[in-house]
Amino acid sequence: MPTWTPPASVNLVDLGFMDSRSKLIDLAAFLDRVQRAGQEDDFRVLALKNAISLLSLNEPKRAQEVLLSFSDPSSEPIEKATTQGAIGAYQK
Repeated sequence: MPTWTPPASVNLVDLGFMDSRSKLIDLAAFLDRVQRAGQEDDFRVLALKNAISLLSLNEPKRAQEVLLSFSDPSSEPIEKATTQGAIGAYQK
């Protein structure tokens, strides 16, 4: 897959910093609420925390790694679905 290079005249930090900052603050507030409610051991919260740790990777594939961290790694189909909808994170 070819590597995308943004035009030199676009300042990506100017364009995206405030939005990214806001999302990070929202995530921190969510984790605070979950902790106060005593629900920090929920597998989805643990998946979020694991994904957060991937943000410190020093490679331009963080989005891919975060997405994969929420995905079911199995390759064999299950015989019968146990739920009707997606839950957002793989429950190990």
